Amino acid sequence: MTKTKPTTVDEYIDSTPFEARGHLLELIDVLKEAAPNATIALKWGQPVFEEKRILFSLSAYRNHINFMPTGQSLKPFLSELADFKLGEHTIQLPYNEPIPADLIRRIAEHRVWDVRENDAKWMYR
Repeated sequence: MTKTKPTTVDEYIDSTPFEARGHLLELIDVLKEAAPNATIALKWGQPVFEEKRILFSLSAYRNHINFMPTGQSLKPFLSELADFKLGEHTIQLPYNEPIPADLIRRIAEHRVWDVRENDAKWMYR
């Protein structure tokens, strides 16, 4: 039996590991607060928030969520992110720890500001 790919954000959440669902819903709520004018949709099979361009994306894995606000948006917060596993453009949010809602909100708000004020691109090189 083949597994069908999600076509909506709700289907995406339902397709993730059980441990991921509460974290995803909380993260989405924080991001909606930071970017109330953004739309949320699936791109590349994962939820993305868009307003003028992609603001950030998220994806669920076995033990963590990847939150991707772009590397440029992470730079001002690197000292606060010292205890997190980071990729070039991502933060790993493990399921066995609470979502750092205030920090994520501030990062997301910075990304929204950067796109609005500086026409910041999705990925920087």
